[in-house]
Amino acid sequence: MLFNLPDHTTLYAALLARDPAYDGRAFVGVSSTGVFCRLTCPARKPKSENCHFFDTISECIEAGFRPCKRCHPLAPKAENDPVIQTLVTALENNPAHRWSEDDIISRGFDPSTVRRSFKRQFGITFLEMARLSRIRDGFETLSSGGRVIDAQLDAGFSSPSAFRTAFAKLLGTTPASFTADGLNNTDAFLKADWIDTPLGAMVAVSDKSALHLLEFADRKALPTELKKLRQQVRGDLGIGRYEPTNQIETELSDFFAGKSDQFDVPLALHGSGFTKDVWHALREIPVGQTRSYSDIARTIGNPTATRAVARANGANQIAIVVPCHRVIGADGSLTGYGGGLWRKQKLIDLEKDISARV
Repeated sequence: MLFNLPDHTTLYAALLARDPAYDGRAFVGVSSTGVFCRLTCPARKPKSENCHFFDTISECIEAGFRPCKRCHPLAPKAENDPVIQTLVTALENNPAHRWSEDDIISRGFDPSTVRRSFKRQFGITFLEMARLSRIRDGFETLSSGGRVIDAQLDAGFSSPSAFRTAFAKLLGTTPASFTADGLNNTDAFLKADWIDTPLGAMVAVSDKSALHLLEFADRKALPTELKKLRQQVRGDLGIGRYEPTNQIETELSDFFAGKSDQFDVPLALHGSGFTKDVWHALREIPVGQTRSYSDIARTIGNPTATRAVARANGANQIAIVVPCHRVIGADGSLTGYGGGLWRKQKLIDLEKDISARV
């Protein structure tokens, strides 16, 4: 048990009141419908005699209940958090604003609470997310051939050193390093560019023949991945794009529009033989379906390698195309995802919709 559940009467009162204190800590299985819900579910409340309370998702599933489609008990709480909703909307409406803790306070929120909420759901703070949005404008300036100073100003940084530091924190190297290595070199071995998606910006890295990396731009491991990639290929990394980046941008557009689940862009996979076997197995999971780590281990003929499969899954550098988001916990719950659990749930839901139309 995660914590000691109160008695049935107390939990039923919490269900009627939609008490947020129990959200994620207790679940209700409704025998008359066969579904299980959060205690904050907006659906009409069942009779007390039809309610069975559990403290884990796995217990609900083992008892034969399926997840509610209204409160999505398997989904993260990000979309149900008014703090996150309010600030993300404000950021989307004014991405160029130089957000500070004073802005957070002026909206009636406690900075430490906001910091914890965003770190828990996205892996970065709100201020880091806002800074990322501004750096993206500078990245686009560099991509179009602009000077570093122009990129700095377009990103809204008054200090050159602050822009260099923020840029390096995101991409693992300074903007000047990108310029020297590849921006003005049309033969740069690898080029990185920005791709917009409904789930946020992604960074794509390709050479003239294949896609090497596709990650959400706010992924904490992105700087390390880019550094490792440069070491693996022993080549320059510039800003710009080759044809594989154009191709994956088109394929992602069709995917998010629900038109196609096919990704035909050539891939350059960097990993051991075992790791590549895992990635190939991920690509064999039918769209709209999920698997557990142990399922993947059995698929590749190594049923005792569940932990190694998990590590290989986490090492994937080509998000969505190599669908590591299709791997969930053995109990049916979401597990770690570098792009954030909220994105993982969105991708799973989207693919279920696509498969239903095929």
